[in-house]
Amino acid sequence: MVDNDFYKRADEHIELSNKQISKDIPLGKVSASMMYSTARFNSWMNAHRFNSGVEMREQKKETIEYFVEEYRKMLIENLDDYIGNFDSYMKP
Repeated sequence: MVDNDFYKRADEHIELSNKQISKDIPLGKVSASMMYSTARFNSWMNAHRFNSGVEMREQKKETIEYFVEEYRKMLIENLDDYIGNFDSYMKP
């Protein structure tokens, strides 16, 4: 279940990324930085579940599968949204 501030927090991350885009920093580079920061944050957050690196390593495969599947679902949802609303979202 999505909490009431879920989309507000997501929009704040998107707003920061949009501010970073310029003629010297293209969309792809901003996207790569955002993906890296998400991976770094999720690794740090996930580490809080364990008492040792050994425990964390034992759950590494399951952790990766979880985050990749969640990202996949979110990407599909957003791609479908853009496909269905392309003209209104991408008008100049």
